Amino acid sequence: MRNRFSYLLTCRRQTHDDDDDDDKSPLPLTTPTHPSDSAPSSPFVKSPWTQYSAAAVAPLPYPSDHPSNHTGLLASLSRKQGHVQAIAASGDLLYTGSDAKNIRVWNKSPLIDLGGFKSRSGLVKCIVLLSDKVFTGHRDGRIRVWKRDPNDPHVHRRKGTLPRPKKCVLKTSSRHMDVVSCLALDATHGILYSGSWDRTVKAWRIADSRCVATINAHGDAVNTVAVGFGGLVFSGSADGTVKAWQRVDGGNRHVEVGTMLRQESAVTAIAVADDDGVVYSGASDGWVRYWVRGRRLEWGGEMHGGRMAVLCLAVAGRMVACGSAEGTVRVWRRDGPAGRHVRVAVLKGHSGPVRCLAMEADMEDGGKWVVYSGSLDGSVKVWRVAERPDKDGSPLWLSPPGAAKKFAWD
Repeated sequence: MRNRFSYLLTCRRQTHDDDDDDDKSPLPLTTPTHPSDSAPSSPFVKSPWTQYSAAAVAPLPYPSDHPSNHTGLLASLSRKQGHVQAIAASGDLLYTGSDAKNIRVWNKSPLIDLGGFKSRSGLVKCIVLLSDKVFTGHRDGRIRVWKRDPNDPHVHRRKGTLPRPKKCVLKTSSRHMDVVSCLALDATHGILYSGSWDRTVKAWRIADSRCVATINAHGDAVNTVAVGFGGLVFSGSADGTVKAWQRVDGGNRHVEVGTMLRQESAVTAIAVADDDGVVYSGASDGWVRYWVRGRRLEWGGEMHGGRMAVLCLAVAGRMVACGSAEGTVRVWRRDGPAGRHVRVAVLKGHSGPVRCLAMEADMEDGGKWVVYSGSLDGSVKVWRVAERPDKDGSPLWLSPPGAAKKFAWD
């Protein structure tokens, strides 16, 4: 079943073990160098992210005093090589990962390249952040752990690999046997979850970097994993299902609570709006589906995410965004306890599939949101979105022909 989705997930399986990551200091990547680079220059000038598109310096689409202002493109960064596979934002920093094995670090305001760090093997598929730690999932089936230098938050050093190379020789069950496609954090319980194309989800105890549980989750590649509601784990797969799992025995075991969705199209993304009790899933049929938590988690509805596959989702506050293989980002505002959604923007500008998203409140302008989108066209775009509908202003209640099977449990 992976073949019908593999054109959107452009990673090749790595069958050899070429990881030489131990607990030594990381390969010190700041910026790429060339034989002609004899004179020192700023990291930004020598960064692979050097080509700004015209849209990056263009004004917003409306004058600053326009009553419906503040939805539009703020900046665009184009990469000379490699697809943008992962993105994450925290505090003043933005992290981007690519198939060039690099993790770039950016100051968000103003947007400045602060350098980066690099793994010797395994392109970057996903990034999650916890305090001063950065966790990255890679094509070689491993997870790298990085930590910001307390004396210089722009510097990151590798603190380890999950699983540790020496241990996984003795206990192969502790490592993923295929691409690490997704990561999710349960910060409350100190657990990192990883999903893989090997069809499993693994739980890692952050305190001692141990794999405490392996879930044989699906019949095909696991594309997405998310955590919410005090410890529930949600996983989505190329087999077309979304499943929910409950931690038991202190997290050493997980039991399946239920299958929330069963369909023909591959599930590509899951996001959880924890405060409002809503779970979203995106699929290769171009639809975003959601469930609302009451006394039980119940089917909420569907929203059209585009003509092609939904590849990623992001939630923040009352806002939810999806990135599509057609190169667009759609943004909705969630209104009311019933989960009614109003579309507020369709962001166009990428020339390739939107592979990853991050979203957060605009601290400089109340009622506005900043969306970061990474694409297989090699660019990262920064958008501002206001909590207002687009011109038609109509809520989306449509359903596709042959709506997917719904599932709810007590």
